[in-house]
Amino acid sequence: MVDFSLNANTRNDLGKGASRRLRRNDALVPAIVYGGNKEPQSISIAARELNKALENEAFYSHVIKLSVDGKKEDVLLKALQRHPAKPMVMHADFLRVVAGHEVTVHVPLHFLNEDTCVGVKKSGGVISHTMTDVEVNCLPKDLPEFIEVDMAEVDLGDIVHLSSLKLPKGVSIPALAQGADHDLPVANVHAARVAVEAEEDAPAADEGEESAE
Repeated sequence: MVDFSLNANTRNDLGKGASRRLRRNDALVPAIVYGGNKEPQSISIAARELNKALENEAFYSHVIKLSVDGKKEDVLLKALQRHPAKPMVMHADFLRVVAGHEVTVHVPLHFLNEDTCVGVKKSGGVISHTMTDVEVNCLPKDLPEFIEVDMAEVDLGDIVHLSSLKLPKGVSIPALAQGADHDLPVANVHAARVAVEAEEDAPAADEGEESAE
């Protein structure tokens, strides 16, 4: 487990123009903290510090120690607004974490044993991922950094669904509570496209040859 912390300051100068000045002149990212029993609070974070934290995948689904003007509170990163053309964060949203209250967070999926997957090694199949993360519900103390998807025994033509995932204790997937229609595919093993195209392009047997046989 990695411990993440961020330093922030209260932001009183609000509006689009103020946000542009923060990013341009002070290398700061405007952000907001909301939730819990407190009013939403506008803050600013050093772009360099935030960008460094964002390089770690676990940061997106981890409780963060946020210090605002020296006062610390636990938060989760809920949303990021990125520049459409430049590698920079325009705005960030943080949700306050309240002990004993469940949170809903997107957690990354880690696919294991793809090299030894039955459908790949024995049947020459190809693995496709239809999800890279999954939304989970749990108490902050039970929040996993990632969910493992073991592909070792997945055969050609098999599909791994949300209901197939092995979840840590105290963690659930909200989508599954909505019925079978929401048990979406996570990954599958399918025939290699080259092999399929080769079969489709193979010339049909001549009718005369068939008659002779």
